[in-house]
Amino acid sequence: LHDLMLACAMLGIDIHYAVPKGYEPAEDIVKRASDIAGKNGSKVVATNDPIEAVTDADVVYTDVFISMGEEHMKDKVASFDGFQVNEQLVSNMNNDWKFMHCLPAHRGDEVTDWVMDHKNSIVFDQAENRMWAQMSLLAYLVSIEAWETMGEFMGIA
Repeated sequence: LHDLMLACAMLGIDIHYAVPKGYEPAEDIVKRASDIAGKNGSKVVATNDPIEAVTDADVVYTDVFISMGEEHMKDKVASFDGFQVNEQLVSNMNNDWKFMHCLPAHRGDEVTDWVMDHKNSIVFDQAENRMWAQMSLLAYLVSIEAWETMGEFMGIA
């Protein structure tokens, strides 16, 4: 959430986020993002109500409720009750809503199959774009020749 909040602020994109009480992002990051957003004509809006956060939104982006290394925190899932991205939640969004997730997703936990497999889900496009960006960065870091070959392969050199 921290990086997404800062990126949206830098790009002048409004970000409304919902988290359960006790899982709020770091205050210094929220302040920094809010300051940047203000300079770029956007805003950062916090809530503990997922419906409020997605109402009239174009995109909803979620992540797993329990991250790698937190498997011992099974009770954490109860805090996220009502935060699942499902048909009812997205019905509050704009009609051409998009769904994003950094993957891997836990179907049935943070997202339903209906949303994940919906035509408005762009999670696999997102994953492919991430792959190309990572491959390009790796090629650049390995050698300039690899970078140039990657550019030729992608048709941009």
